[in-house]
Amino acid sequence: MRDGGNGTDDDTWTTGVRTLSVTLLVTVLMGAALLAWVAFGRPVPGLAKEPTFSNGTALTGKAKARGFDGGRAFALLRRQVEVYGSRPAGSDASRRLGDELVQKLPNGTFEPVPGGLRNIVGTLPGKGAPLVIGAHYDTEASIPGHVGANDGAAGTAAVVELARSLKGVDRGKNAPPLRFVLFDGEEEPAGTAPEDFEKVALRGSKVEAARNPKAQAMILLDYIAERRGLSIPREGNSDRAMWGRLRTAAAKVGAAKVFPSAKGPTIIDDHIPFVRRGIPSIDLIDFDYPQRDTLQDDMDHVSEASLDAVGETVVQLLRRW
Repeated sequence: MRDGGNGTDDDTWTTGVRTLSVTLLVTVLMGAALLAWVAFGRPVPGLAKEPTFSNGTALTGKAKARGFDGGRAFALLRRQVEVYGSRPAGSDASRRLGDELVQKLPNGTFEPVPGGLRNIVGTLPGKGAPLVIGAHYDTEASIPGHVGANDGAAGTAAVVELARSLKGVDRGKNAPPLRFVLFDGEEEPAGTAPEDFEKVALRGSKVEAARNPKAQAMILLDYIAERRGLSIPREGNSDRAMWGRLRTAAAKVGAAKVFPSAKGPTIIDDHIPFVRRGIPSIDLIDFDYPQRDTLQDDMDHVSEASLDAVGETVVQLLRRW
């Protein structure tokens, strides 16, 4: 027998059941809505959307081709940032990093750059004029503490992994020699006026372009690991025909979305000394990077998935150049 009293126990029990029922109903409806949202390809509100290959798979190294180890490359990107920190040209950190990187490239060697700087060069054999694949390994001298996760470390890691990926690969009997060059002194010295950038910066790439004035072509990798919204249109100084070949390679590995057909901004970068000498060149750079030239260019804003997408594309391009 239940005590009639003032009815408080029965009312509380009834209210609790109703509240639980409403809560369960709301949860089920929200879950159904979320599943429907995802099923129709909508981004989930409040969640970061990782980039995807154009075939719909995540940019995690599961593309149609698998010639580039994005995990290994991203580990090297992280090591540059977290072990060496800020690495302006000529600094102790830069020289220590250089001593490590030279051992990672095939036939790795240093080549001098004016001002006591050093390019790091690796080579793979081939026939005819060489094809240069480059990135810079220094960080901004004018921004103390700048670690350059995307601006320096990403391209460097990609070039090292590209060299490892292509070593021993049969690229065909007429494939050109490959020169993998990590440029020193891409960034301008502290205190440089913007209008003097090209005059005093790009130090390592100027040396390499002068050393190989008859290079067959040049591929530059710069801002290539942005975590969100990676999009690399054709940079204004980049060769149209080469860019077309790059986009074809991207489509083959499922990364066409990363390289839209649009034309991007015109940028003074390490490919310019080659362009000035009439060498066809392309600059792979997502210049629309919110953390560009700031202390926020760190590990929080780069992605293994993005780095892998670019690496897979370039491996595909170079396999049958």
